[in-house]
Amino acid sequence: MPRTTARPSPSPPTAVPPRAAPAGTTRRTRGPVTAARLTGVLSLVAGIALWHLAAALGTVGVPGPGPVAARGAELLRDGTLATDALVSLRRVLTGWALGTAAAIPVGALMGWYPLARALLEPWVQFFRVVPPLAIIPLTIVLLGIDEPAKITVIFLAAFLSTVVSVFQGVVAVDRTLVDAARVLGARDPGIFVRVVVPATVPFLFVGARVGLGAAWSTLVAAELIAAQQGLGYRMQQAQLYYDLETIFVGIVGIGTLGLLMDRLLIAAERRATVWQERRAV
Repeated sequence: MPRTTARPSPSPPTAVPPRAAPAGTTRRTRGPVTAARLTGVLSLVAGIALWHLAAALGTVGVPGPGPVAARGAELLRDGTLATDALVSLRRVLTGWALGTAAAIPVGALMGWYPLARALLEPWVQFFRVVPPLAIIPLTIVLLGIDEPAKITVIFLAAFLSTVVSVFQGVVAVDRTLVDAARVLGARDPGIFVRVVVPATVPFLFVGARVGLGAAWSTLVAAELIAAQQGLGYRMQQAQLYYDLETIFVGIVGIGTLGLLMDRLLIAAERRATVWQERRAV
């Protein structure tokens, strides 16, 4: 009988411990963010210092930060500033949300179907160059002087700014991805939902941010329509009495609310587009 030699059983593979992250990784990740925040704070301080310097040099029409802050505190104590801010915020949010909601399907149709593009794009481009102030008389005639007229003016500004971004986002989708989906058997509805929509999300957020800026910039014009409250209305009333401090309070209020809303949109965009590669900072 042939002699057999028992082979030693192979030893189980040794588990490789996970590689520890090199020291300083967290520091390198958080460093640029901290530096950016510090730069933002320094920019704010420098801007206020320049504002104070311009007022100290006697620049006509420029009250200093101190008087403006005092006037803002006064309006805040009697509830005027909070009421005006809430009224203006409600108008802007309503018009902007309706404008963005309408711009998404219209922009998608224009980008996906050539016939819809041929029918709608000339009208979109036509109304984009018409300033909101030119729409106010027509809005008053058709809708009166109540809240629907004010919201309609803001709606048009947000819609016309957002629809172009959505349209460009659909047009810019890589045709290779669309053709590959068709080769795999996908039809137009599935391609649109699985390929076009994700690729268009960054463009949608860009359009929403531009539309938000257009909505806030149109607010003062919208509150020309027989408004009794709002930041734009308060600034117009202050203009009649040459109340520069109140005008600056309104400017700061609009800018602050707009900036906060823009930051919220940026945070939402980062969550919705975590798959997207970003430039390292």
